[in-house]
Amino acid sequence: MIYSDQIGNKIVLAEPPTRIVSVVPSQTELLYDLGLDQEVAGITKFCIHPDKWFRTKTRVGGTKNLDIEKIIGLKPDIIFANKEENNKDQILELQKYFPVWTSDINNLKSALEMINSIGAICNKTPEAKRIIETIEKNFQSLNKYKYLDCVYLIWNKPIMTVGADTFISEMLDHAGFNNLMSALTRYPVLDEKDLTGMKPAYLLLSSEPFPFKEEHIEHFQKLLPASTILKVDGEMFSWYGSRLMKSAGYFSELRSKIENAS
Repeated sequence: MIYSDQIGNKIVLAEPPTRIVSVVPSQTELLYDLGLDQEVAGITKFCIHPDKWFRTKTRVGGTKNLDIEKIIGLKPDIIFANKEENNKDQILELQKYFPVWTSDINNLKSALEMINSIGAICNKTPEAKRIIETIEKNFQSLNKYKYLDCVYLIWNKPIMTVGADTFISEMLDHAGFNNLMSALTRYPVLDEKDLTGMKPAYLLLSSEPFPFKEEHIEHFQKLLPASTILKVDGEMFSWYGSRLMKSAGYFSELRSKIENAS
């Protein structure tokens, strides 16, 4: 079978893969939820879900710093990668040895297409369909909240946020937040003057990739005394695999807490 990935590459597989390496945390979790416990041979050190795999599967480095030799030693039938999360040169190197299927996720639509494609490649189409149907149902049931102006931070020193063309920005929209950085793209760097000038009603501090703590909340609260500072679950906003089955429920709970507090 010939399969096209989300960046235009084609891979050829004679049969469903029996040895898989996943170098993307959210796609690793998807493989688990598709029931591919025996097939997955390697994951990254950031593939923390499920915990069982994190403790028992062979780790092949980090998403940006893969152990190429270790991956070669695992002899995978396929590698599942991502355009943004993985290093391009390393993926090109791996393509010399193995089929690499690369996702490119910027919105919910492309995330669902990825789930469908990986399900088809791994002979798990019914399981993928159930995951997709659950995600669609949950997102369709989200309440239409009044939009709240926000800035969402993913890093500190430098302060980094998310532009309009990111998956996180679309998730903010589903959660009823107006991303004040929507005129910019990708992951802009801000300084503290930028933040004070925007005066966001809400400053959302993601739990990942930077581990914002109480001290950061206190710092930004002094900087933005009129803003509400909230630490939010970054996985719910940025993981684009089967974790999306839980995201809509999390968004509803988050907005309910905000509404009850106001």
